[in-house]
Amino acid sequence: MTLTFPRGAFPLRYRREMRVSIGIGGAASGRRGEIHAALDFAVEAERLGVDSAWSAEAWGSDAVGPLAFLAARTSRLRLGTGILQITARVPAMTAMTAATLQTLSAGRFLLGLGASGPQVVEGLHGVRFERPLVRLRETVEIVRAALRGDRVEYEGDFHQLPLQGGEGKALRLAFVPAPIPLYLATLAPRALVYTGAVADGWLGTSFVPEVPDAHLAFLREGAERAGRSLADIDLCAGGPVAFGDDVEGMIDARRPGLAFVLGAMGSARTNFYNDAFRRAGYEDACVEVQRLWLDKRREEAAARVPDELVMRTSLFGTEAMIRERIRVYRDAGITTLRADPMGADANERLATLGRLVELVRQESG
Repeated sequence: MTLTFPRGAFPLRYRREMRVSIGIGGAASGRRGEIHAALDFAVEAERLGVDSAWSAEAWGSDAVGPLAFLAARTSRLRLGTGILQITARVPAMTAMTAATLQTLSAGRFLLGLGASGPQVVEGLHGVRFERPLVRLRETVEIVRAALRGDRVEYEGDFHQLPLQGGEGKALRLAFVPAPIPLYLATLAPRALVYTGAVADGWLGTSFVPEVPDAHLAFLREGAERAGRSLADIDLCAGGPVAFGDDVEGMIDARRPGLAFVLGAMGSARTNFYNDAFRRAGYEDACVEVQRLWLDKRREEAAARVPDELVMRTSLFGTEAMIRERIRVYRDAGITTLRADPMGADANERLATLGRLVELVRQESG
């Protein structure tokens, strides 16, 4: 596939001051009370000065319902899907959902899209995980056309609109066209190049700010090919946050989560998260942790996660240490710091989040 990109179509340049975002939802979010607690937390996060909340979906809550709820409970917080899986919805429904959330939130909606991975796509949605970048490109093109108010007409490898040989006709969405920022969650090099060319923002994972070009070199390439720069893209990345002196304990608590990412976030053949960490220089550790995880030796896998990798993907330690981590992310080019505040309960997590927001304000001032 040859990717071609429009030139001169991206007037927005993102401020270099860093903002803070949080995530809600995810794999366990369908459990009793989980989603209610996350939504209450997001409402309080707005009061603390958090810029945006991103709703995930895996096999728990969907990414849409929680944002509709928050649209009625908040007034300033920007609300993003992090992410809508492109195989779980046809592109026209994605566009209709985006337009609806943009209306309900009075213009605060951010559309985050991603391909997910083979285990969820094939296991839960029953769709072959093939040529994900082509499917993503087609989805983006259809969604943007629909949101512009165009008649939805498209001839692609995965989507034919209207369906040939049937009784359908090209339709327009019954919404007043309005720009909705598009964010893409991508990890593989070619997908990152595409993101750099067409997206308003990047939702980054497996990001090591000390080695930013494992991701950003590809984003930069795509941006420059489209006649713009990284300054036109909101770069979002971060990790768990915990204040304290027991750094060793924080590292040990984080190891199982990273082992899960390296070993279980994908199949034995396809794990984009693992691949990204390999590009950042952790080849040996990634291979070994994945091997142990797939052999069901989970504790051993966690034990093999390097301390350095934990610390470089987290904001752990004293206030001075976390202030330095903020600077590292800022200097790497991250404009929205995604925070997963740690704590024994919601109050502790909110206290951690509030301290982080204040430090980010100070470092961005």
